[in-house]
Amino acid sequence: MKESTKWFLFIIAGALIVFLLGIHIVIMHFDDLLYNLGVGDKDVLSYESVVHRSKIFAHVVVYILLLGAALYHGLYGFRSLLSELPLGRGLENALSIIITIAGVVLFVYGAHAIIIGYIS
Repeated sequence: MKESTKWFLFIIAGALIVFLLGIHIVIMHFDDLLYNLGVGDKDVLSYESVVHRSKIFAHVVVYILLLGAALYHGLYGFRSLLSELPLGRGLENALSIIITIAGVVLFVYGAHAIIIGYIS
């Protein structure tokens, strides 16, 4: 993949994070307003509310998208910072591979936890 494409995806991931975190903040921090409108839980931090949200498919999608966008954005930014160091091309490629593998492993682990909460 070309570096310009990776950079474009980095920008898209950042915008997606802002949008999805906005949804998360509304759900979690405007709970009284949503409850008064009849669409939210009274106590969003209670165990019952957490379990209830984990069973809603839209929440699962939002959390998986947020996980993927945050991991890509953060790890690409980290890789970009490391690429500014005076490393050899081989070491830079090795770091890119290690960061990619770490990102995939973290995404699979996080998505697995989200999905287990949904199906259990």
